[in-house]
Amino acid sequence: MPLTPPATLSPSKVSSFTDCALAFRYSAIDHLPEPPSVAATKGTLVHLALEHLFEREPADRTIEAAQLDLARAITEIRVDPDFTGLDLQGEAEAAFFADAATLVEKYFGLEDPTTIRPIGLELRLEAKVGGLRLRGIIDRLELDENGGLVVTDYKSGRSPRESFQQSRLGGVTFYALLCEELFGVLPSRVQLLYLGDQTTITTEPTAQSTRGLRNKVGALWQAVELACEREDFRPRPGPLCNWCGFHAYCPAQGGDPSLVANVVADRAAAEAAAADLAAAGEPPLHP
Repeated sequence: MPLTPPATLSPSKVSSFTDCALAFRYSAIDHLPEPPSVAATKGTLVHLALEHLFEREPADRTIEAAQLDLARAITEIRVDPDFTGLDLQGEAEAAFFADAATLVEKYFGLEDPTTIRPIGLELRLEAKVGGLRLRGIIDRLELDENGGLVVTDYKSGRSPRESFQQSRLGGVTFYALLCEELFGVLPSRVQLLYLGDQTTITTEPTAQSTRGLRNKVGALWQAVELACEREDFRPRPGPLCNWCGFHAYCPAQGGDPSLVANVVADRAAAEAAAADLAAAGEPPLHP
């Protein structure tokens, strides 16, 4: 029975299919649960602190204010399943928050936040491009000195080697395409701010670059549809496997793909039961 393609594509899903088709299927189609990671959750915390910083008036965006914003973000993330799932205790938790504080402080070595004119923070965009729905979240959308749009994406890690920089910029070019579709104008620049080593990577999108991305996304979607039709999603072993949460289901890692059907069936049964309870006006059951 053919699989149903996902309803939308995001930059991360585009990268996922390119990096490993099987991981894409498990994430975007089967929606298998993934264990939280320290790196990703720390990035979420830092993003939240910087979002709060830019909610302030320009003159108030100081390092001292950022420390307060991080404290607020820590309070908020403590109830997030991605954080509680890490089960950090004692020194491990203290080190996690200290690392986040260091990254927030490093941000101030990349730019002067009092000069930034944000018009959107954690901005969710979705547009239909050639029959396909694309979506993404822009960390920060701002205006430059000439009134042009600037797309900024924070990265809590270190910058990639020069040979990999163009592929990393592909994600923010994706956001430039969304801006072009929704606002009718290309951003004047898109930039990645790597807090880990205080490096900024910048590019100026062009009509040619977004046209190329449209073609790439269209070809990729055709490949996704064909893979769904044939139920043919193959693993691609490599260095990224070290960060993959699907080893239990991946044949290349000694996992058992047949377990996926059970997980999907159990989730469907739980959702159906919850829907029945909701229809009957009863509270949902909790494990």
